Amino acid sequence: MEVTHTITNLIIFVLAIYVGYHVVWNVTPALHTPLMAVTNAVSAIIIVGAMLAAGLTEGLVGQIAGTVAVALAAVNVFGGFLVTQRMLEMFKKKEPKAKQDGGKA
Repeated sequence: MEVTHTITNLIIFVLAIYVGYHVVWNVTPALHTPLMAVTNAVSAIIIVGAMLAAGLTEGLVGQIAGTVAVALAAVNVFGGFLVTQRMLEMFKKKEPKAKQDGGKA
């Protein structure tokens, strides 16, 4: 019995989801921001590959799949930057609140 390329790719995809899930949920909070920055860089590389796939494919299905891949990777990059910005805001020193004297002079 011969295993098709589609089945092999599907198995790899499912294993990548499983491993990725366990890797992400076992990251300590201190490492979250640096890992997000690396993830954004990887997603940027994925966008380049997806643009190549969309542009160099002759069939309509491949072009549509490449365009969808570009859109999803772009959402991932922009969302990653927003999450990274929020995480960095958590580490900034908070300004002391000005004491209010309650109207007394």
